[in-house]
This record gives sequence, structure tokens and C-alpha cells, in this order.
Amino acid sequence: MFDTVLVANRGEIAVRVVRTLKSLGIRSVAVFSDADADARHVREADTAVRIGPAPAAESYLSAERLLEAAARTGAQAVHPGYGFLAENAAFARACADAGLVFIGPSALSISLMGDKIRAKTTVRQAGVPVVPGSNGSGLTDDQLAEAAREIGMPVLLKPSAGGGGKGMRLVRDTAVLADEIAAARREARAAFGDDTLLVERWIDRPRHIEIQVLADSHGNVIHLGERECSLQRRHQKIIEEAPSVLLDDRTRAAMGEAAVQAARSCDYRGAGTVEFIVPGTDPSAYYFMEMNTRLQVEHPVTELVTGLDLVEWQVRVAAGERLPLTQDGIRLTGHAVEARICAETVSVKEGARGFLPSGGTVLALHEPGGDGVRTDSGLSEGTEVGSLYDPMLSKVIAYGPDRATALRKLRAALADTVTLGVPTNAGFLRRLLAHPAVVAGELDTGLVEREVDGLVPAEVPEEVYEAAAAVRLDALTPRGEGWTDPFSVPSGWRMGCEPAPPAFDLRVAGAEPVSHRPRGTHMVTADQVSVTLDGVRHTFHRAGDWLGRDGDAWQVRDHDPVEASLSRAAHSGADSLTAPMPGTVTVVKVAVGDMVTAGQSLLVVEAMKMEHVVSAPHAGTVTELDVSPGTTVAMDQVLAVIAAHEEVTE
Repeated sequence: MFDTVLVANRGEIAVRVVRTLKSLGIRSVAVFSDADADARHVREADTAVRIGPAPAAESYLSAERLLEAAARTGAQAVHPGYGFLAENAAFARACADAGLVFIGPSALSISLMGDKIRAKTTVRQAGVPVVPGSNGSGLTDDQLAEAAREIGMPVLLKPSAGGGGKGMRLVRDTAVLADEIAAARREARAAFGDDTLLVERWIDRPRHIEIQVLADSHGNVIHLGERECSLQRRHQKIIEEAPSVLLDDRTRAAMGEAAVQAARSCDYRGAGTVEFIVPGTDPSAYYFMEMNTRLQVEHPVTELVTGLDLVEWQVRVAAGERLPLTQDGIRLTGHAVEARICAETVSVKEGARGFLPSGGTVLALHEPGGDGVRTDSGLSEGTEVGSLYDPMLSKVIAYGPDRATALRKLRAALADTVTLGVPTNAGFLRRLLAHPAVVAGELDTGLVEREVDGLVPAEVPEEVYEAAAAVRLDALTPRGEGWTDPFSVPSGWRMGCEPAPPAFDLRVAGAEPVSHRPRGTHMVTADQVSVTLDGVRHTFHRAGDWLGRDGDAWQVRDHDPVEASLSRAAHSGADSLTAPMPGTVTVVKVAVGDMVTAGQSLLVVEAMKMEHVVSAPHAGTVTELDVSPGTTVAMDQVLAVIAAHEEVTE
């Protein structure tokens, strides 16, 4: 067994791996960029090494700096976590060349399965069914478009080099194929450094089922059952569970055997996941999609239903140990469900279009645990969440003897989750888990997109403004002992009239400003505020100008109508296009003086490996352009100004 292991990652997965290393008595080495100098994974490891500035390309993606850190600390092995270099064959090979054990499969296995095109060919030869799609690597844009037309719409564009939904594009109309291929290439290049694409037939109402495999270096390969990952948004998993309600024992065994054969086809070693796409109407007609040659984000649900620590067995297998179990010894007990907490702004006005990466400083934090609830997190109070890394912050997992119990526990745990200072999707996930189709297990990968508008509140609840006004009213109330000047008390008292407390102009991002006059009873403390409206009491967590309840959070700011009016006047007859999120401008398609049409794509802003297209709100002329490719922008920063054309009618 190893004495020292370097964890070549950050955030919640680094914290998770360190936890298991400590349980095994292994010294853990964390690495950090300048952005993570005070991060939780740095504090919890036994030692930590700075590996460079904030950009991932100069720190977490630098194999040279990671190997230097391993040499300086006497590490004998490297655990790559997931993301960054976890599925990078060159890094695995570099570790071996440096005399380090890479805790994962061989560079050859990574290379074979990491290229989706080669992977499909390999597993097809092993008798595993695959999704119909393009053949060959290095296809040009025209060749991809031709393959898509031959397959027939709709089709799915996928990066050959990576996973996690990044760069994937569902295309239903041949007219937009060229733009979608270009966008998919940009995202793939940014996420994986490789813009090679393939195209596959799109299966309507599919379910996403994946099989966890474990393999040692002695020829033993087993599977640990399946996880259902059908609840996705923008091809990104957001809820996962084990086992799946779709599979019966016979189908589970058949898919498990197919996964084992896929692992054997590339001489796999360690923990890996074989992903299948399954028509919801015919679970027996499953197709291989890809193999992830690493630990998966959703591995905790498998751990809870099998009782195995997958990180521990990654380490043991890498150290040369044999698997202690055969396939007959694997039992799935109970049910587990996981929710991914991401830094996201959920706009009450824009529904499905209102999900954008967010950032900020964690001002207040409460993460649930105990009684069948587990939280894997990289957060702590004071954590700065920026736009350079993946938006996932933590995972909340619930376990129960059956699915209904696990879902109920997870909904309660999400309601108990508090992350003030950084907008998250916790409240949205809680509502999703209560959706009738989810409760019934009637899932598919398009469910979230179809139902998303009903899962986003149409407006900010009145009690939020009441609580914000109560905080402001409390701040105006005189403190101290002795006599108090009655005219200094903001009660709104007037002779012969009902009290009328002052009205406060307030605004929540994504909603129209309101003028709110408190009308209920209130109790304000340093970290909570309770308001009673119409006989109903509402209690919020508070920190700064943030309020949180049941997983939702609102930043309620003071609104100055005069300042807002002056700002609008400054751009009279024109529309300012602002950054929808903090990030980097990657594409600029126009110049000052260009005439544009309504809806025309003008710029692309990227944050947390996600692209957002900024389009013209109406026909007009570009009168200002304040950015260029590579410009770093803040939330709401002005990018360009489009002067509207006067409408001419006959």
C-alpha cells in the first residue's frame, strides 16, 4: 500500500478522495491554484502544494507542475479525481514515466475508450450493441453534416474526446447544422483541447442507464449494478439514482455482462462506468454510448446501495490487490438518490433560459447530513466561487430502504441546504424531485427541459420582500438603553391615523423592482428573520443582503428609481447588451457600424465551461462594442450597444 498519494484535483472530489485516504492511513497531498489557496480541500489534506495561477491551463491542467508537486512531497501515486486530467492518456503515461502509480486504468485503456469513435468500434467487436452514427475520426464540418443527413434528423453532435455533456448539441433542423457544428467544436476545444466530433442518431424519450464496473490487474472484472441518470438539463446530469426502476433482474444482468465485456475489450483496470442509452419503451434494446475511464460524480449512490467505498478500491487495485468479491457476492440493498448542487442563477422571468453560471462569496453555509443523508462538498464559509472552473459545488445524497423514502429524505435535505452569497439550483432540484413523473419513476432525458418552466417560480414570493423590508426596518430602529426619541422610531405613527411604516424600493435579480411597505409582524436576528403574513409564519436564513429558505435564495438589493431612470436615459433609443454571467468573451461576430437583424448571434460568453450566445434584441446598428475575444467580463457588464432602426410602414 502507498504511504503518500497526491490528489490532482480540487473541490468536492478532492475532499472526497482525501477522506478515504485518511481512513486508509495514507498521507494525502493536495494541489491548488492561486484561486484555491484557502480552499477546503487544501485545509483538509495533510499537506498542499501551489501549482500555479488561477487559469486551469496553468495549474490543474499542467502535467509538469503536478508531477513536480508529487516529486517534492514524496508521493508514490496520483489520484486524478474526475475532470481535468482524469481521462488524459498522456498524463497517465507521464505518471508512469516518472515512477508514479496512476490510480486509474492504463494510458492505453484511457486512449482507447476516451476516443468515442474508437471506443464504439472496440466494443462492437466485443459484441456490445452501439448507437448508429458516423464512422471514422477527424471528419470535416461538411462530412459531419453529410453524415447527419444520411442518419436523418434529429441527431446528436458529440465531442470524441470528452464527456459530461460538454459540447453536445441536439440538432433537429438541417438549416442550423453548420452553426451547431461550429459551436460544438468551440465547446469541445475549450473543455478537452480537442474539437473532434462524431454524430449519432437521436433516440426520442431515451433513458440514460450506466453500469459501474471494477477490474483488477489479475483479470477479475465485476459490475456493481446500474445508476439511472436520465434527469438532465443541457445534457448535464443533475439527479442520479441507484438502482433504476426501469430494469428487471434479467435486463440488469444482461446490461451488466455487456459492461463487463466492454471493460475486458480494453483490458480495463480500476473503477469505470459503461454508459448506455435505453429506449424507455423497450429496456431490452440498450445501446453502448461511451465508457468513462474514471470515477463518476454520481458514484456515492452506488456506494450506498452496495456498501463499498469505490475510492478505496481504486487505491487497492492500483496497489496491486485482488478484488475481494465475485459477481455473485454483489448485492444491491435499498435505494439512493443524488442531487448535484451547482452555482447557477435561476431567473424567475426566463424559465428554461434563465439558468446561467453564477459566482460570489459563500456568506453562510449549512450542509445536511445524518439519518441516511450524505453531503460531498468542497465548500466552506468564505469560499470564493469564480467562473474559471466547473459550476458544481457539492452533492447531496439520500439513502432509504426504498425509492419513496430516499426521494422524501433528499427533498427534505435540499430544503435544509443553505448556501447564501452564491446562487444555486438547490430549490429547483427540490421541486423537480416532487414532480409527479419523477415520483412515479417515469423518466427520460428530455423530461427536465419539457417541464422546466413549471419548476421555476413565476415571481418572487411576497414574504421575501416582507423579510427584506423587515431587515431594513430593524436597521432603522434605535438601539440603546434609556429614553428614545419617539420621532426616531420608524413606526409610521401619525396622530389620528393608522401607522404606516416606510416603504422600501427593493429588487431581486431577474425580477422587476417593487416598492414594499411592511404589513406583518417580524423578528430579526443576526442570522435569521421571521415574518408573519396573514397568519402564516415564514422563516429565512440571512447573511448580508441574502435571504434563504427551502433551498432557494434571493439577493434583495435596494433599488434607486432615479438612478435607474438616469441609466435608461443614457441609452435613449438604444439597447445595451450586457454580460449574462461573469466569464470570458470567446467569439465576437460584429464590428461597430454593422447592421444586425433581430435574434442575430453577436457574441459568445463562456463561463464554467458553458457557452452563452448574446443575440440582438431587435434590428439595428452596432454603435458601441466594448469587448474583443479573450476579454474577461463581469456580470451585467456592457458588451455592446445596438441602436434600434425606426419602424417604417406603408
